[in-house]
Parts: sequence; C-alpha cells; structure tokens
Amino acid sequence: MAASSRAQVLDLYRAMLRESKHFSAYNYRTYAIRRIRDAFRENKNVKDPVQIQALMNKARRDLGIIRRQPVFTKVKKE
Repeated sequence: MAASSRAQVLDLYRAMLRESKHFSAYNYRTYAIRRIRDAFRENKNVKDPVQIQALMNKARRDLGIIRRQPVFTKVKKE
C-alpha cells in the first residue's frame, strides 16, 4: 500500500471512530466502535489497489451514515 493510501485509510479509520463516539446510546456507540475496528482489522492485509479503493468507498459511505445518525436519534427523543 502506498504511503498516501495508508494515510488516507488511517484518516478514515480515525474519523469513523471519532464520529461513532457521538452516539448517545451506549450500546450503539460500543457496537459501532467494535464493528469499525473489526472491519479494518479484517481487511488490513488487502494488497489489491482496486479492492482497497472499493473498501475505502464503502467506508466513506458508512462514515456519512454515522455522521447523520446522531441527528436522527436526537429527533426521535424530542
């Protein structure tokens, strides 16, 4: 994996963990953090650039979902 690719993957990983900490419900928060860590560990040995790009695209979509989710949970509580 190229150095820039590695940096992008780490930035994405950190962003996903950081955003997951905004979940107000403990169970959602711990589940999200566990799933993110497991998914990145599971794919840490992927070498194919095409597959890496596909995984990063999926992670970016998931990050968007994570960023929107706390907004939806706040709306339900009001």
